[in-house]
Amino acid sequence: MATLHFICGKAGAGKTTLARELGRTLPAVVMCEDEWIATLGLETRSLEDFVKASSKWRSLVGPLAIQLLRLGVSVVFDFAGNTVKSRQWARGVFEAAEADHVLHVIEATDAQCLANIHRRNDEKPSGIYWGYVSDETFHGVTAYFALPQPEEGFRIVAHARP
Repeated sequence: MATLHFICGKAGAGKTTLARELGRTLPAVVMCEDEWIATLGLETRSLEDFVKASSKWRSLVGPLAIQLLRLGVSVVFDFAGNTVKSRQWARGVFEAAEADHVLHVIEATDAQCLANIHRRNDEKPSGIYWGYVSDETFHGVTAYFALPQPEEGFRIVAHARP
């Protein structure tokens, strides 16, 4: 059965790295929110801009993912499933497709995430660098981070990141 894989993890936790690993090993089609937003040239200068761009991304990839899942192709969403609302959206996708799901939760401390962000900002590695992320931005988005709760009813796989 086709499966929708999606990821919960703070900025810098390694969501894109995990998504690419899953895409290679499962195999599955990876849909990277940051990559699509950058490719489409959508404005992301503020958190408000990013939320608008994310909504546009979801309106594009949601129907596509449903079609792929219905055809038996597994999909990995490389986006921040960090809020109840974002996870509800992912639920709507896999339920509409009558597909299975796995929510991958990356366990990483703020210090680990910030170290990864600083390294990524310095090195700008191809395929995982979509723009500068400040400490202020990290703390701003982390304020909205909410681990999934049992009552959300997801099948969860935990990943510890070094």
